[in-house]
Amino acid sequence: MSEKPNAGDPASQNRRAKEIEAVERLADARKGMLREIHKVIVGQDGVIDLLLTAMFCRGHCLMVGVPGLAKTLMISTLARVLKLSFNRIQFTPDLMPTDITGSDIIETDEAGKRHFRFVQGPIFSNLVLADEINRTPPKTQAALLEAMQERQVTAGGRRYPLEAPFFVLATQNPIEQEGTYPLPEAQLDRFMFTIHVGYPTLDEEREIVRSTTYDFDVNLNAVLSGDAIVTLQQLVRKVPASDHVIDYALRLVRATRPKEPDAPAFVKDWLSWGAGPRAAQFLVLGAKARAILQGRYAATCADIRGIAAPVLRHRLFTNFNADSEGITADDVVKKLIEAVKEPDEKDYR
Repeated sequence: MSEKPNAGDPASQNRRAKEIEAVERLADARKGMLREIHKVIVGQDGVIDLLLTAMFCRGHCLMVGVPGLAKTLMISTLARVLKLSFNRIQFTPDLMPTDITGSDIIETDEAGKRHFRFVQGPIFSNLVLADEINRTPPKTQAALLEAMQERQVTAGGRRYPLEAPFFVLATQNPIEQEGTYPLPEAQLDRFMFTIHVGYPTLDEEREIVRSTTYDFDVNLNAVLSGDAIVTLQQLVRKVPASDHVIDYALRLVRATRPKEPDAPAFVKDWLSWGAGPRAAQFLVLGAKARAILQGRYAATCADIRGIAAPVLRHRLFTNFNADSEGITADDVVKKLIEAVKEPDEKDYR
């Protein structure tokens, strides 16, 4: 899929056939994952799809929602369905970096000699839930940076790689800000998506109340393994994205920067800073993963629009003008999608 196959080249045809078969298997697996997750979670299809999209891109997610919306239950259920190891870290003001990464301890062997042994922290897991990440000081928040970006932990001068797949999901409570430490921009940029978890509909909430007030056990079947996820993560990067799709992602990102000459007037009025290059990378990668999760073999501009809000909303910084008018980053993204036109495919032929 990463190369245009030659009809007379059997090797290219065979590679193409295998990649198409893998995409079809993933689309079927997505249906299976949704079916199993919905044994426990009612609704939230959009949130679950974004989590899966980020996972197959090797990205991390920040989930924002009020308490009681089953964010933790959703993540633990996802880990069971994907047969991944899972750890939850409750972030508190007194949490130390070593409480996340682990630390060296002194042990005495049978000969009476002392030596250091590294005891792994909860970050050593396939899927890590960082609950209420903004309730711990920046020094402890920074302990996640190396793990999220480099997929390794350094302790005592030694590096300890994290087992693939590795996926960090952090949560924030948007309504209680006393005693919190807002995430610095450098750490926010490490998250591929910021996902807003909203209230359920009336029918969904009725089903939640009905199903959670009975005593019954749910049997979940594993749909994918960790090795299969790693293989599919590699497949995502082979999915083709044409130049006009890439340029559309670049147009959206560059339009968020107030100092760009071609930036829309509302961007210059409402934003103090726009998105960096990582946003364009995540738009294209996310579009590829979104396409194959739906059983398609190439990313489109519609895929870019489908993930624009979760990719951009935490990378746009509104100024006083926007705040005084009640304009949010999501409002800016909506106007950007309306204002920034797709490149004409004819120009790339």
